[in-house]
Amino acid sequence: MFDEILGLPQHPLIVHAAVILTPLLAVLATVYALVPRTRPVLTWAVAGLAPIVPVSVFVAKQSGDALNEGRFSSASGELGQRITEHAGFGTPLLLVALGLGVASAALVYACRGDRFGRPLVTVVSALTVILAVTALYYVVRAGHSGAVAVWGS
Repeated sequence: MFDEILGLPQHPLIVHAAVILTPLLAVLATVYALVPRTRPVLTWAVAGLAPIVPVSVFVAKQSGDALNEGRFSSASGELGQRITEHAGFGTPLLLVALGLGVASAALVYACRGDRFGRPLVTVVSALTVILAVTALYYVVRAGHSGAVAVWGS
């Protein structure tokens, strides 16, 4: 299911959604958390990206696993090492993207109206920023290691 689109490997095609949307959510959620006056403008974007980012990372990871099994399972040497390093970022990125999506959605919910007190909004904001920075780290490492695996150093 995650191996090909019209005969082409799915991973190089779909990975761009995760590489673009994850940093976009991380930046927008951070601004949403730290600059309250931007919340009316950013609510729709943060709320919309919150479920999309974990799904895009999941599909990228699954398609990468399918590509690895189908075409690179016997890769050894430097190429095998590069692919293994790249694949090693898939699960942590997926977990952090899922956490960022949930935290971002929770932050939007907590900030709407006067449902919750300021301490809870502060805690959810801090958690969102921490997850955003962590997601940025993993998406950059995964993207860079993937580029190095394909194109060399």
